Formats: sequence, C-alpha cells, structure tokens
Amino acid sequence: MVRPPLTPAERDRGRRLGALLRAARGDRSPAEVAAASGVSQEALRKIETGRVPTPAFFTVAALAGALDVPLDRLLADLAPDTALTA
Repeated sequence: MVRPPLTPAERDRGRRLGALLRAARGDRSPAEVAAASGVSQEALRKIETGRVPTPAFFTVAALAGALDVPLDRLLADLAPDTALTA
C-alpha cells in the first residue's frame, strides 16, 4: 500500500503535537516518559521533533496517559481554527 504524501497542514499538526507533548513532559526526562508510556525513547524523540507527524492513536494515548494530558485537550489544541461541523 502506497501512502499519499502528507499535506503541509498535516506536517504542521505533527509539529504542534510534538511541541505540546514536549511541553507536557516538562522537567521529566525522555527516558522517564518512555518507560511510563511503553513508547520507545526513539519514537518519543521523533514525535516531539515532528519527524513522525502522524503517530498511531494508541501511541498518542499512551503518551498522553503517562503525561497526564487528557486526549480531548490534545484534540482541542490541535484542531484547526475553523469550527468542525458534523
């Protein structure tokens, strides 16, 4: 399966996700967060730097749980400025 290239907006959202997770990590070391979440240090580093702009949901959920960040807060912080309608 060939994956289509990411759009600039998707890459930007990945960078913002990384920045949010990095800020939530605060003074904790990447090793500590990796151990608490079950996500490798390498994966955490790549997500925080935006090199993995679309991490799997369960990876984000594990990191959010280890960092005590509600998923709905991450979603709200990453949502585009325009209102989403169903």
